[in-house]
Parts: sequence; C-alpha cells; structure tokens
Amino acid sequence: MGTAQALGFTGARPSQLTLDPPWTPVFLWEKVTLTCQGSGTPGPTSWYRNTQFWEQTASSHIHVSEGSSGSSSYQCRSPGTELSSPVTLSFSNDWLVLQVPVGSLLEGDTLPLRCRGWKGKSITQVQFFREWEVLGGPSPTTELLLPSLQLHHSGRYRCQATMRTIFQEKKESALVTVNVQELFSVPVLRLEGLAKLPEGAPLALHCLSHHSPLRPLARLQHLFYRNKVVVGGPQGSSQLWLPAVGLLHSGNYSCEVRTETSSVRKYSALVAVMVYRVPVSGVSLAVQPPGGLVAEGDHLELACSVAAGTGPLSFSWHRQGLAAPLATGPRYKLRAVQQQDGGRYHCTATNGGTTADSPPLWVTVLVPVANATIAMTRTEPSVPAGESLNLSCSVQAGTTPVTFTWLRDGQELGSGPVLTLGTVEQAHAGTYQCLATNRLSTRRIFRVYSPALVLSVTQPQRGWRQQGTAMAVGLSMSLLLLLLLSAAMAWHLRHRRHRGRSPTPGTGGRVGGPKWGESPPHQLGGDQWGCTPHPPSWLGLSPQCPWLRVLGGFGGPGGPPCLKPTSPHLIWVCRATGKSQGR
Repeated sequence: MGTAQALGFTGARPSQLTLDPPWTPVFLWEKVTLTCQGSGTPGPTSWYRNTQFWEQTASSHIHVSEGSSGSSSYQCRSPGTELSSPVTLSFSNDWLVLQVPVGSLLEGDTLPLRCRGWKGKSITQVQFFREWEVLGGPSPTTELLLPSLQLHHSGRYRCQATMRTIFQEKKESALVTVNVQELFSVPVLRLEGLAKLPEGAPLALHCLSHHSPLRPLARLQHLFYRNKVVVGGPQGSSQLWLPAVGLLHSGNYSCEVRTETSSVRKYSALVAVMVYRVPVSGVSLAVQPPGGLVAEGDHLELACSVAAGTGPLSFSWHRQGLAAPLATGPRYKLRAVQQQDGGRYHCTATNGGTTADSPPLWVTVLVPVANATIAMTRTEPSVPAGESLNLSCSVQAGTTPVTFTWLRDGQELGSGPVLTLGTVEQAHAGTYQCLATNRLSTRRIFRVYSPALVLSVTQPQRGWRQQGTAMAVGLSMSLLLLLLLSAAMAWHLRHRRHRGRSPTPGTGGRVGGPKWGESPPHQLGGDQWGCTPHPPSWLGLSPQCPWLRVLGGFGGPGGPPCLKPTSPHLIWVCRATGKSQGR
C-alpha cells in the first residue's frame, strides 16, 4: 500500500474528516464514528491510518474502537477530492482523562476543556491546570471554556478531581498537549516607493499578512496608524493610498490586522516616512492670445505655473509701475483690455518657504484706427484751375504705424498721409477718400474710411469791377466810333460846300479858311483825316482848351493833326496846355 500523500490528488479540494464524539482522548472500547465529507461525487471512501492506506468503504463513515491505550492519526479521501488533514485520536485506560476537541485549534477559537472519570464515574472538586497554572476550580463543574485562544495558550493541560473508587480519593489526568495555530501571520508594512519623498507625491502603504490554510476564507480587517493615531481603516483592503502627502504626513507608520470580532489582533513593525518640501522654481507665464498681442476691447488671460515646488502654492500678479499686486491666484483675466493695460507683467509664486518670480511678459494693446478725416488748404472743395493743392489725411485714434491709401472715384491713387496734387487741372476733379489702416497681425487688420470729399475744378473769371470797366470801355469805344463817323460825314459835306464858294481874300484862295484848332483835310495812303474845332460836350473835356483828336502812338504836336475815324484808340490833346486825355 502507498502512503496517504502518494494517493492524494493535487489541485482538488481536500476532504473534511470529523469525529463523533469530537473529543480526545476517549476510554478504551468506546466507539468513535469517523465521517469523510467531500465533493458529493458518488464512490467509495478511502481511509488512512498513520499515513498508510487502511481501508476502503462504500459509505462515507467508519467506526473506530480500541482495546489498548495509544494514539493513531486518521485521514480520508472522498471521490474527486484530496486527502483530508490528519486527526489524532487517543485511547486511555486511566481513571481520569482531560478531553479536548479533535482537530486543529486556531487563534480566536474557543477551547472547551472536559474532565471525565472512568466509565462516567462521578467526580467532584474539579480543577484545571495549564502546566502548573491553575485555570479554574476546585468546582463541581466538569467543563471549562477558554475563549479567544491566542498563541500563548499553546501548552500542556491537565485536570484534577475527587472521585470514589474503593475510597474517596483525588485523581489526576494525563497531560494533553494543546497546539494553537496562527489564524494569520504577523503583518508586515511595506511602502510603495521611497520612505523619503517630496511634498505632493503619492504614498501607498501595504499591510501584508497570510491566512492559515486551515481557514483560508477568514475575514480580516486592516487598520493603519501614524504615530499611533489611526489614519486609515478599519477596512477589508490591505492597502492605504494617499494621493498627495504633505509635511504633516511625516512620521512612524504601522498597520494592524484583526478579526471582525477583534478576538485576534496583530501589529506590524514601525516604518518611518519623511516628507520634505521642494523649493519653488521654474515659474513661467502663459498668455492667451499667444504673444500678448491684443486689440483694445479683446479678452486677455494670463496663467502662472511652476516647474517645481511643493506645499500650498500661492500666486500674485504684478505690472511694472504699480506697487500693489493686481490680483492673486494662478490666473489673471481681463475681460475687455484697454490701452492703459499694456505693459510688462510677471507673477510671483511662493509655498511659504521659498519665493520665485516668472520672467516678464510684455502685453501690447493696439488701438484700432478710428475717425479718419481729410483736410485741405482751401475752405471750399471748389478749386480754380491753375492753383496748387494738397490733401492730408489723419485719424483721431489708432496705434502707430498707420498707413494711408488715397482713392479717387474708388480707384487707388497713392499712399501716405499727404496727397500732393500740384497744379490743379480739370482731371483732378472727383470724389476723394483716404483709407487708414493699422494691424495687430497678418490676420487682424483694422481699416477705416474717411468721409468722401467731392472736389470740383473751375475756370478763372475776372471780378465784377473788371467786367464793368471792360463794358464801359467797350461802350465808350462804340460811341466814339459813332461820333467819328458823324464827324467824318459832317466834314465831307462841309468840304463839298467850300468847293462851291469863292475864295476869301487873304486866305490863299481857300474858301472860309480854317480857324485856330482846325486843320485842313490830309491825304495819307488814300484815307482822309479831319479835325473838329471842338470836342463833343458829352466827352467831359474843357471847352476853354482847343482839342485835337490824335491816334494813339501817332498824335501829339508833331504828329498828324487828325485821326482816322476808324481808329480803335483815341487821344485828345489840348493845344494850349499840351495835356492829353484818352477815351
């Protein structure tokens, strides 16, 4: 026959062996029933004694009885299961025995002790001992209950009692060894990572303990302590997770594993954890929109962050030129930026122990161009041809540089703040506008058009006085021509009359010789010239002076004495004074 271990089936659940009555030792010839509980699969049950195959039965139980003192170890195996744990059963031939439960005793179990006389004889004055320590009695009670066994309860037990044999005498049982096994091992506290860690780092604690294979499903609770103060649990999980530790998390940690009734409690050794504060460094600024370029009225948001630094961080915002902080917190927002919000910004970060500043960030606020207007040197948009004219364009608001583009009748004409037209001609007439532009980026360009200026060009005209003078001269010339014609006709008629009259003596044969101031007609180039003795009264000349009509440029005392009637320009000369007056 093979050994019990050799006949086991690895991987299957073990069978469970129970005894009835569940005590050991028992007296000789007492019958004990052994029952093997397995998976429930039909089939024979194999029995082993002192690790050797002993018997096979069709049923799951077997009866045992011994006629001699001694102890034996029993095991069983049901179909589809492994061998059960061994159970020791002892048979005694003493007057008095101390009975303890058959099977394994674990921490937290209750241990009943039973003092019994031979064949049920009555006993009194019962006492129970562990080694030499009295546990209870003397008492008429034959049983003693020891609750919540601990490992230190392992040892040798006995009982003492008075019983009647032939005489009333004291009897003492044999020693019975009680072995209390661990329900779970002493826990070990393990750290996930280093025991020295920076502030803000996570900390994971594991309380490791192993269940007894005899009670693999025992329900246990876990607690965690820092400096003897509970910081986690009780909980079923064996792990404590701290997502971010602070300086106050430094200390000595331990853990406890216990049963739900707290009948068994075990503690780990201490583990020191040190948390240190990291100085603030690497402070930086982020800005939206990128680059810190904004137009007036835009939304601006600044964010401050640190590359390193632990503890409760605080932030403050500053702008160059201002003594007081603008705001606190990791973000600074301006809902509608104004021109005065431009400048150099920085943030300051501190954790209470160290302080650091970010590099400066320039925020540029652009004012869009607005209210473009055109100015000119004249007050009226009507310009006479031939004059010199310049147009200038300006804006009421707008961050430089501002560019100007000139348009005439919608067509681009030139650029710059001043448009030089030079000498105005009719081609310069039209509708003028200027376009003012500034930009925040290649994608954000601001434009504004000036009001339209309608420019007209006129031809130069004389003044009303010049026009009146010209009209008067023209009228005078017309009247003079009429007078000349009349005078010429009168002279012609008179000349014809004189031809028909006799010459007057002393006159050289002339008829009615000329008076002073007159001149005879002259023949010059086929034209006749004549003079009148006196100028017409409507000319406004002095009648006391004899006047001559002289052609401009030819008259005078040494010139021809008379004028051609059709001459366009006449000069009257006074023969007495030499003065002249033009008409």
